[in-house]
Amino acid sequence: MISYIKKIAEELTISQKQVDTTLTLLDEGATVPFIARYRKEMTGSLDEVQVAAIRDRAEQLRELDKRRQAILKSLTELNKLDPALEKKIIEARTLVELEDLYLPYRPKRKTRASMAREKGLQPLADWLLEQPNLDVSKEALKFIDEEKGVPSEIEALAGARDIIAEHINEHADARARIRRLFLEKGEFISKVIEGKEEAGSKYKDYFDWKETVKAAPSHRILAMRRGEKELFLTLNVLPPEEDALASLERLFLKNRSMAADQVKLALADSYKRLLKPSMETEIRLFTKKQADEEAIKVFAENAKQLLMSAPLGQKKILAIDPGFRTGCKIVCLDEQGKLLYNNAIYPHTGANGFTESKKLVVKLIADYTIDTIAIGNGTAGRETEEFIKNLQIPNVSIIMVNESGASIYSASEAAREEFPDKDITVRGAVSIGRRLMDPLAELVKIDPKSIGVGQYQHDVDQSKLQSSLDDTVISCVNAVGVELNTASKQILAYISGLGPQIAKNIVEYREKNGAFKKRSELKKIPRLGEKAYEQAAGFLRIHEAKNPLDSSAIHPERYALVEQMATDLNCTIHDLIKEDKLRQQIRPEKYMNDSIGLPTIQDILEQLAKPGRDPRQQFEAFSFTDGVNNMNDLRVGMVLSGIVTNITSFGAFVDIGVHQDGLVHLSQLSNRFIKDPNEVVKVHEQVQVKVTEVDSARKRIALSMKMEDSVKKQEKRIPEVKKQSDKTSDKSKVGFQDQLNALKNRFS
Repeated sequence: MISYIKKIAEELTISQKQVDTTLTLLDEGATVPFIARYRKEMTGSLDEVQVAAIRDRAEQLRELDKRRQAILKSLTELNKLDPALEKKIIEARTLVELEDLYLPYRPKRKTRASMAREKGLQPLADWLLEQPNLDVSKEALKFIDEEKGVPSEIEALAGARDIIAEHINEHADARARIRRLFLEKGEFISKVIEGKEEAGSKYKDYFDWKETVKAAPSHRILAMRRGEKELFLTLNVLPPEEDALASLERLFLKNRSMAADQVKLALADSYKRLLKPSMETEIRLFTKKQADEEAIKVFAENAKQLLMSAPLGQKKILAIDPGFRTGCKIVCLDEQGKLLYNNAIYPHTGANGFTESKKLVVKLIADYTIDTIAIGNGTAGRETEEFIKNLQIPNVSIIMVNESGASIYSASEAAREEFPDKDITVRGAVSIGRRLMDPLAELVKIDPKSIGVGQYQHDVDQSKLQSSLDDTVISCVNAVGVELNTASKQILAYISGLGPQIAKNIVEYREKNGAFKKRSELKKIPRLGEKAYEQAAGFLRIHEAKNPLDSSAIHPERYALVEQMATDLNCTIHDLIKEDKLRQQIRPEKYMNDSIGLPTIQDILEQLAKPGRDPRQQFEAFSFTDGVNNMNDLRVGMVLSGIVTNITSFGAFVDIGVHQDGLVHLSQLSNRFIKDPNEVVKVHEQVQVKVTEVDSARKRIALSMKMEDSVKKQEKRIPEVKKQSDKTSDKSKVGFQDQLNALKNRFS
């Protein structure tokens, strides 16, 4: 463990004490969010990313050690472990090094070399490797033995070369050299399979493609591999063969002799038959692993941004799951997301359907005092939005909602359990409405792989993807906190220290005993012991609890400290929260001790100022550009409003309201050079884009966020116009406001 601590500390450039403490906390059952939020003094204020990195690296090193011990045990049992080999194995720093050292001793099936050894040709192979300047034929004659299957010197030399070839393939230094050559000079070579050009047109870019291993980005590696898997492409990874042979010759050839010529022949055979396919497989796996890691990182970041999207909050909502022939499913939800009403309307199937739909929508808005209408952005979404807008209902917001994954939720066990007697389309409409109110609370009910973000998510290592997404969801849920009296069991399950069973127990207890009055009631929950309570309590909120700290992120273990602060100022905790002047009188150093430092006190003061503050952004309403509903409406040069739906390593996809997301390539995201799209855009961000290309046949839309100077100048005029309007009389102000609105409409 000591070696782990030192190695991890060096790799992450943090102190050994921080690593040691963090690993101890993790081994004791503490979760990443809990350690990062409530154990800052112990870890030196490591954040969640650092804590998770320590956890993951320690797990990798432990697995490496397990393999090391297994290899040592195997070599001992084979009686092959000498001190020199043992030292190399103990000092090996990677799994690749370990496996290279073990390869010559690994049990293997019958090979050409093993058959040659059975014929007694090992001494001849050893002699040739020494490369004496003697007659090779004369030496080979000594090994002719028809009974053993060696009828001639040609057969003897061929068998000896097979033994040498296997020796070269299993030589650790040789493998390291060829591996390095593959990484430094290797190329991905992709070609279309003859006759598959038309069927595989989506891989057209890779029909005749070459790219160096070290420069190939993750998305292209995964794309080529998918094309190969779908039998449209052939894919090879190869370095220049002459460089590979030259590297091996420098390692194994000692002189110019007849024996050296035999070794040279064996060397070429070893590379082509053994080393090259072995290394190609290894490099393919290595680059796949790297591509997976990059894709998973992109996916996790996108998921985080989507989960942390701004919530509309508690509003009365009419949600619509749009459709043409089958109609639009509509539901009415109260402020807590409870289903009050459901029906179907048919505004797109004729005059009578339109009239009846109009009457029903207007009536529902009045009957349920609806604040907001949420419309799914799928099929018929824009047409349904236009229908609703034409009703001209005052004081009701109309908002398009990304419905990715709503159908997955509709068919899920969670949806069936909540709405056993409702159609899946009704459940989908409910999900659309709820995800507008609180995206996080609704999206946690859906498998993160189904929420519409990511890059080649079905091609990457699924267990690693799931682990990363679980970490992401846990981080988001705990960062926001959960209202204990309204939370679903799905979101409660992600709270630090809980899990599905305890979450279920909490909901059942709540349904049987009513709302929780205080956090300490959690201790009555079956299976929720002291450790789980310690981990979970700070992330659970009770709105309008008797103790105001129960609605904050202050941990119950620090309640006594806050009470002492209030006592010292001769006030109540309510007074501390209400009055900024009182909080300003608190001197942090007075309350610091061995277990409570400045970071914890600062967190407490921030929570007293804004108890249970939601870290998510304020919600901003959004509307697509009017009159642009499908790809046929698009024209090159149009400037449109859009929402970022997905970010990849090569750019960002933007929904512009035409049922087909457009791509803003990395090179078109900014006028300055950027390496990562996240430098300038986030998932669910509202952006202005310009159409640069429309390919209806391939359903591709190219967009740019590089606006022309004329557009930028007019955009800059908006604040100038507003500034002028503020200085004018009421009469003049109307004119300027009209001008301001006209400018805003042009760029929205």
